[in-house]
Amino acid sequence: MSLIRQGGSYVLVGLLQLLLDWAVFVAATALGVPAAPANLGARVSGAMLGFWLNGRVTFARDGEARLGWWRFVRFALVWLALTAISTWLVATLAARFGLHYAWLAKPVVEAALALPAFFLWRQVVYR
Repeated sequence: MSLIRQGGSYVLVGLLQLLLDWAVFVAATALGVPAAPANLGARVSGAMLGFWLNGRVTFARDGEARLGWWRFVRFALVWLALTAISTWLVATLAARFGLHYAWLAKPVVEAALALPAFFLWRQVVYR
């Protein structure tokens, strides 16, 4: 599997995830949901899209999807750790600087987590 092909696909899938994740976060917080639970809900929506698309496209092997329950369990464990970091950062930023700043910072937080996530998905989840 080509690291370059996977990387390119991962970026495209990640942009779709980020758009969904950010939109859910902004909508939920605009409706009054506190930043931490809104971030959790947003990351769940993005994660489900990402797990499916990455398994079907990014990390597929010879046209065969790399999904299934065991991969999902590994995905969930890695995702929980990344979500804890993301939620702590976004909630801290919202508490310190305000909600609008957190809206702007969330894509930056998620982008910073994307690189380690790529290698974790590649080596732990979709191997």
